Amino acid sequence: MEDLSLESLLMVIARGIVSNPDAVKVDVNELTEEGIIKYHLHVDPNDVGKIIGKQGRIARAIRQIVRSVASRKNIKISLEIS
Repeated sequence: MEDLSLESLLMVIARGIVSNPDAVKVDVNELTEEGIIKYHLHVDPNDVGKIIGKQGRIARAIRQIVRSVASRKNIKISLEIS
């Protein structure tokens, strides 16, 4: 399997969930003082509820998947959804 970047992985996951996949955007900030890379997932305002899910379950699952992949690459990340 092809090695996906974390940004690409987030795009694939989010586009599979939302109604407006063209509005999905991922921004990446530089490394923070703590050694964490911040990812910002932006979706259409009408799709925010779909990405977060009931009681935040989908958002937690997305974060878990991305952190798992990042840990295999020895990277610490933070994901914000808006």
